[in-house]
Amino acid sequence: MTKIMITIALCFALNGFAQNRPYMEKIKSLKVAFITEQLNLAPEEAQAFWPVYNAHEEQMNTFRRMERREIRGPLRNMESLKDTEAEALVDKLIALEKEKQQEQEAFLGQMRKIIPAKKVLLLMKSEEDFKRKLIQQYRDNRGGKP
Repeated sequence: MTKIMITIALCFALNGFAQNRPYMEKIKSLKVAFITEQLNLAPEEAQAFWPVYNAHEEQMNTFRRMERREIRGPLRNMESLKDTEAEALVDKLIALEKEKQQEQEAFLGQMRKIIPAKKVLLLMKSEEDFKRKLIQQYRDNRGGKP
């Protein structure tokens, strides 16, 4: 029953997907519900899990914003990009990827202390499953248009 409710809520959230930014909060709420259901966290696990997970998500969002602003942004003017500027962008990208990798490793290490390893793996799978569902719902709402 809960899975049906999540799917229905996901559909409603995606109806407003292209309209404005509040959809992000809806998607975040749906993701929390989806992960909670998938991991079946005990109350003490949830109490330790969510602050660490939320901090990690915020850090990963910061990395994504940095990448869009500092790396992908300048790529819009690729024709006018000098070789030295391109080198600097590649260096920034490498550094950012290293930071993301370090953050991911630290996060997984923290999660292992909070939840069993099997649930850590289930978390990774649940995040991917949620993304797939979200993309599928978006495609369905657009009538299958690419």
